[in-house]
Amino acid sequence: MKITRQTEILSIIRTAEVETQEQLLEQLSTRGLTATQATISRDIKELQLIKELVNGRYRYAVPERRGDGSTASRVRNIFKEGVLSMDVAQNIVVLRTMPGMASAACFALDNITMPGMVGSLAGDDTAIIIMKDNESANAFDGQVHQLLG
Repeated sequence: MKITRQTEILSIIRTAEVETQEQLLEQLSTRGLTATQATISRDIKELQLIKELVNGRYRYAVPERRGDGSTASRVRNIFKEGVLSMDVAQNIVVLRTMPGMASAACFALDNITMPGMVGSLAGDDTAIIIMKDNESANAFDGQVHQLLG
């Protein structure tokens, strides 16, 4: 539930100008998720959201952090909590996750620099990662095992 909520929070602040935690709670509610103000406050801290000035008003935003240690740490946590197994079939990688976690796993992968990754597609508990070639898929397999290690 936490990863689903945090994924929605990131989606909301990327598509809407959210100035307060109360507005964020309202947006989550319209998407069928309930949370307390204290929970939202912890999520903001864990996601390391910032407030940026846009048109004279402050709003929540995601800082640019592609490839830094905090992003890698989050990806590692998502994988450790949600990925159950992984199989490689030529240039396609199939991840099996706990129910509801495939989207979070793909979101995490899409937001880090992954050499050879073309894209991802997520269902409820299965994700497909398309790699450029077989070698990239095998290298990805090794990287995921490092994340899980």
